[in-house]
Amino acid sequence: MSRETSVVTSYDSRPTTPDFSWLIHRFDSVASTMDVASQFAQLGARDRTAIISPEQTAGRGRSGRSWQAAAGSAVLATLILRPHVAAHRLSTLPLIAGVAVAEAIENIGGRRVRLKWPNDVWLDAHAGPAKVAGILVSSSLRGESVEHVLIGVGINVLGGADELPPGATSIQAATGVTVSPDEVFQSVLERVADAYAAFDAADGRPSLDGWRSRAALLGQLVTVEEAGRARSGTFVGLDEDGSLLIGEPGQQIHKIVAGDLVRGPRAAGQPEEPSSRSTIVPRRCRSEPCQGG
Repeated sequence: MSRETSVVTSYDSRPTTPDFSWLIHRFDSVASTMDVASQFAQLGARDRTAIISPEQTAGRGRSGRSWQAAAGSAVLATLILRPHVAAHRLSTLPLIAGVAVAEAIENIGGRRVRLKWPNDVWLDAHAGPAKVAGILVSSSLRGESVEHVLIGVGINVLGGADELPPGATSIQAATGVTVSPDEVFQSVLERVADAYAAFDAADGRPSLDGWRSRAALLGQLVTVEEAGRARSGTFVGLDEDGSLLIGEPGQQIHKIVAGDLVRGPRAAGQPEEPSSRSTIVPRRCRSEPCQGG
């Protein structure tokens, strides 16, 4: 175990924590679990390897946005997967990961969780829905072959509303339940294992009913931004590949495979509330990471 790790030069396949289906490597502190997991994956880490740390000094979300949490207050983990599917069928993976996280939080907190397309996890707090967790997905591909996928998971577990950024909440703040981040992590691993098995068995097209039943903003007017352009319409559903379906008055249903989803109509580039942005993992990513979180 290392006090702070940012560079991995060798990979030991023995787990630091034994588990029936996961190899779990624990660190006291890392710059980013995604960075450590990426190095482990490149060095040959097996399918279902997990990297976890109670502290990140340079944690990030999508597009390099900072993810901050007090040491020991959150689940800060990255899972290494090697799914047996073609690259273009990875698009549902952020969604089923979101369902797994939602199920774990619901089981512990006893509150219904909502999912915002495709990688934000919401809990009702005193001021309304707030973000309790986020997911960041990155994949390494060779053409249509998937070398590995990294699923970064950040879950706010402990801390009051006054200790969290605007638009955020924690399991403790939203539900009153005090539980350790490690208990939440173990629950997430169990549910991800089941969801991942179903994903592989369905060749990347598992049932998304669990996500649809928790869909935030369904039936509401939303805006999707991509490359500086905005499209507004009613969020009417989800396609089998995880794409967002947007309906515009008098027009056909539009299928959105990538973009930033926000509540209500607005012009491209207009600022928004901090809790309401998310992005789907692009359907094709080659040498660069493809991210959703």
